[in-house]
Amino acid sequence: MILHGYWRSGASYRVRIGLGLKGLAYQTAALDLRKGEQKAPAFLAINPQGMTPALQQGETVLTQSPAILEWLEETHPEPPLLPKDPQDRAQVRAMAALIGCDIHPLNNLRVLTALRQEFGADQATVDAWAGRWITPGFDALEVLVARHGAGWSFGDRPGLADCYLIPQLYSARRFNLDLTPWPRLLAVEAAAQGHPAFQAAHPDRQPDADG
Repeated sequence: MILHGYWRSGASYRVRIGLGLKGLAYQTAALDLRKGEQKAPAFLAINPQGMTPALQQGETVLTQSPAILEWLEETHPEPPLLPKDPQDRAQVRAMAALIGCDIHPLNNLRVLTALRQEFGADQATVDAWAGRWITPGFDALEVLVARHGAGWSFGDRPGLADCYLIPQLYSARRFNLDLTPWPRLLAVEAAAQGHPAFQAAHPDRQPDADG
């Protein structure tokens, strides 16, 4: 498998975690989003949307991190990213979607670039914008982790919700957001810091990382 991604991309980060939790080997094909390499013809031939991540296996190319993670779960069911009970699975998917649908899209690179270039936002304004959308999401997740977590976001082992949470915490720090209001989320992060799959997936550990 080849993972086309960017070291600091939250969506790429969550797929790296998923691959690590499944114990799957892959090659990295790095794209520098700041330079627009995702819009190069060679990559558009792989993913016409021109976004990362894209997971390539032979002639098959999968895009969109939720679809990739669900495919990993279906094709490599052990160890599972989702619990067995259908209601529990729905809860985990909802926690993941809270981040993937409601938080992350509003603070990804193309949105922030538009704020800077089209609306003249400085870094303080960008930070405030990101915090505006991260904060209510984290408020809700704090309650959900208190309700469902037992060391991780849901239950007592890492899973799909953690694939989303850990990259979003990393992103929140980049926007200088004070994370102390969410101790349960930070406790999950502390558990992840000691887990090999999360360690290997960290942006600073990627071959294209430049700090």
